[in-house]
Amino acid sequence: MIVFDSVSRMSGNAEDGFAAYEELYNRGVELVFLKEKHINTATYKKALEQHVALTGTSVDYILEGINKYLMALAKEQIIIAFEQSEKEVNDLHVRTREGIETARLNGKQIGGVKGSTYNVKKSAEAKKKILTLSSSFSGTLSDADCIKLIGISRNTYYKYKRELLAE
Repeated sequence: MIVFDSVSRMSGNAEDGFAAYEELYNRGVELVFLKEKHINTATYKKALEQHVALTGTSVDYILEGINKYLMALAKEQIIIAFEQSEKEVNDLHVRTREGIETARLNGKQIGGVKGSTYNVKKSAEAKKKILTLSSSFSGTLSDADCIKLIGISRNTYYKYKRELLAE
């Protein structure tokens, strides 16, 4: 069983979302959507199982058509949910871009200032350790050994090292 808060958490677009839904459904995975209960796989399965019983007469041609229509209707409900979700995601992206552009036009700084450094408690401690341990400064350890001992990522280590060398 996989539980989603909303259908938008499963996929960013309707086509991929429905394809994933259908694949998981066919594998027997139960999907639960907390905000769109009408497209849970249990609901879909129930809709597919509820068909009009055939009579063994020529009326069956009409009843088969009704059964196919009911299955197509259940499938369409799922597709509509994914399309609505895709529209909401796209609208959110547009509003975000518009908000950033409005802020930029009002003189607000968006993102970090290029080339600036931020001194946080964690970086100060790591830089002290680099200064004492690294052979590039007053220590005896290689860069790889310092990275392991200090417990920071390689990129962070070299960023701190560049900052220390520039000071």
